Amino acid sequence: MSILPFPSFLDDVKEKGIRRAVFEGVNEVTERLTAGMNLQDIREALRGEAASRKPNPRLQPHADGFWLHMRPSYFHKSVTGVYPEFRLGWLSTYFVFFETITGIFLMVFYTPSPDFAYANMLNIMSNVPLGQFMRDLHRLGAEAMVLIVTLHMLRTFFTASYKKPRQFTWFTGVVLLALTFFLSFTGYLLPWDQLALWAVTIGASMVEAAPPEVVGTNLNLLLRGGPEIGANGLLRFYLLHVVAVPALLFIFVGVHYYKVVVHGHSLPPREENIGEDTAKRVPLDKRVYFIPDILTSELMWIGVTTLILVILVTWFFHAPLENHADPQSTPLGTTAPWYFLWIQGALKLGDKVIWGIIFPTVFVVFLMVMPYLDTTPSRRYAHRRFMISLGLFLTSSITVLSYMGLPEFGVVNPADTTILHELTMEPAHNHVGALRPVPYDELRSGMYTTRQFAAEPGQDVGAVVNAFNLEIQNDGSDEFVRGFLASDRHLDLGNPLAFSAVPVDAPELMHVLDEFYHELEAHGDELHNAWGAVLISDAQPNLKRVDAIIYWQQVETDENGRPVLDANGEPIPMLDANGEPIHRVASEDIFIHRDAQYFNAPGV
Repeated sequence: MSILPFPSFLDDVKEKGIRRAVFEGVNEVTERLTAGMNLQDIREALRGEAASRKPNPRLQPHADGFWLHMRPSYFHKSVTGVYPEFRLGWLSTYFVFFETITGIFLMVFYTPSPDFAYANMLNIMSNVPLGQFMRDLHRLGAEAMVLIVTLHMLRTFFTASYKKPRQFTWFTGVVLLALTFFLSFTGYLLPWDQLALWAVTIGASMVEAAPPEVVGTNLNLLLRGGPEIGANGLLRFYLLHVVAVPALLFIFVGVHYYKVVVHGHSLPPREENIGEDTAKRVPLDKRVYFIPDILTSELMWIGVTTLILVILVTWFFHAPLENHADPQSTPLGTTAPWYFLWIQGALKLGDKVIWGIIFPTVFVVFLMVMPYLDTTPSRRYAHRRFMISLGLFLTSSITVLSYMGLPEFGVVNPADTTILHELTMEPAHNHVGALRPVPYDELRSGMYTTRQFAAEPGQDVGAVVNAFNLEIQNDGSDEFVRGFLASDRHLDLGNPLAFSAVPVDAPELMHVLDEFYHELEAHGDELHNAWGAVLISDAQPNLKRVDAIIYWQQVETDENGRPVLDANGEPIPMLDANGEPIHRVASEDIFIHRDAQYFNAPGV
């Protein structure tokens, strides 16, 4: 008799033995957790055997359990292959949970403050165990989630799975697509580097164009937390990214799944009679039960997808991290995130209100109401030529607009700006300016010019440089350059300029000057009679100041900014009131410490 007022585990052990008592205890807990399936049922399901108990216990978790109450207990055989679902809906849901798990890991080590955010990212990448691995997975998962959700919507459109009675299911899907885009966009700012700050600045500036002006201005202030993105803006984006948007996302995922269960997965268009929807009426011989066939298939998709992500972040992909965000320094060629390039491309077509606000709003609203406009009963491809053509047209248009959103399209940067940027730019997209990786010991104080590399083979380089020094003293460019540097860069070079040849034991510096020379030659039409120089000076002990300089003579240009050529194909110099060529100088400076380690990523 038990010493307790109820049967205890010790009583079971005494009566049945330890092995039997433990087995029955685990079996009972398993049946409670699965809402009906015991260890034997799970074993039979995983081995592909028929259920030995009646009624079929594999149906109970859907009716009585929590975890599977929003999954159908069986599917039509026609929707269990790759076509027509392509498993895109399941993968979209997988990435929602994947991003949640990896995001929670990163949240533990992150503080949403401009004073700490960037340092936290460096800490995650260098000190936190598996920190960089998790950050790479989170970033790659976000990119993949946007892509998979978009492809899922396209699949639904082209198979006409949005037709009655699934109009509202499509509507919730479009909402989920918009939330996915916005979720990824809000997370873009959190690393607080140059890429994040300026990409989000471009995206947030589109809100400011919302009419009327008072609405756009206040929406912009509400989103940014001030005239510029700072501490308030970062906190807003963080709260949106980890609280508000995920909450809405999980709600609409639940609604979306509920509607899918209510109406069933639509069959391939060819298997349904026109105007009929037989997805819920699945004959017994066409049923494929969720347990075990669909469940094991989905577990396989999870395993394969996770393996692909792990392989990519281990050997091929690393989330970028540029220099600390600097609102005072605008990078060259900044763009919005790739999934918003189509809006940035549209902005190049004209007015920002029309193309930045009205156009994308009309496009999204059209997607939402499209099922209520396309009321034709047939889902057959042959009967939907107009809608399929419309879908292909919209997809092609978005692709073209995304290409137009790239910085290379429709944006002409001055040649001097581009060349100086390539020489001195901060680390960006795994690239650094060509001058930064030069070994510190090769940065010897002196003035070096690209004209050294105009020497013919066998010609004395020192003599060429000395001749160049005399040339610039005679044509006045020496005085002009010194005056510019003294007023603009506060750099007093003395009188006159005295360039020297690059030391032979500085091969990296010589290579940079050689590339500098060829870049100026390639842009000879715009940069007429140009020459470049690199000036190296000691700013402090163990700290070098490096100035990159371009001198050229301004030329006549047309309305598109292109140089005007004469009959001989030569650019026409622009003259001042005295009939003299107009001089131009541009320069950039950087500081390099002895302990600095600049280098391009392997393989770049």
